[in-house]
Amino acid sequence: MDITPDILLKAYAAGIFPMAEDADDPTIYWVEPRARGVLPLDRFHVPKRLARTVRSDLFEVASDRDFDAVIDGCAAPRRDTDRTWINGRIRDLYGALYDRGACHTVEVYQDGRLVGGLYGVCLGAAFFGESMFHEARDASKVALVHLVARLRRGGFRLADTQFLTEHLSQFGVEEVPRHVYKRRLTEAAAERAEWGDPARVFSGHEVLADLGLGRDAAD
Repeated sequence: MDITPDILLKAYAAGIFPMAEDADDPTIYWVEPRARGVLPLDRFHVPKRLARTVRSDLFEVASDRDFDAVIDGCAAPRRDTDRTWINGRIRDLYGALYDRGACHTVEVYQDGRLVGGLYGVCLGAAFFGESMFHEARDASKVALVHLVARLRRGGFRLADTQFLTEHLSQFGVEEVPRHVYKRRLTEAAAERAEWGDPARVFSGHEVLADLGLGRDAAD
């Protein structure tokens, strides 16, 4: 079956997402975990050291500025492996979703150079995080903090991380059974949310305030 952007969105609505074995394998397979990683938007935890970094505005954080560069960064070899699940077909599919406004990016810049970021899919009031990368310390974490602030600001109800990892657990990500996840997904997908103006750049102070974190959170 030829996977189209519309089929891809229907798969997300059913709780399924695609992956590939590696960049050179044109095959795409569907994944439906028995337990799903979910980030409770109302209980997002920002470690104090990270809060200080966010508040310092060491990085400039933008949105929907350079999809190709973000997915390149996400597909680049990592320290622990030179394989990636992002192949050419996945790039094309998410690029098509990006063109229609169903996929979004968060970019992190330092001295004008892209040093981190993430991308994911929006469906109603649900956001599905796909991948993130960093080339500078804390860059992907800062991207995540800005993402959550944008999701809360826009009225999103579900933030899907696919899996629970040790890295994500520090932010409060929980693992929920498939049937619970599907119920939450159905409810969130039926609601409306707004990504917001991509051209609007928020300061670290504004982002922490949106998350309900005052100056004490970074002390």
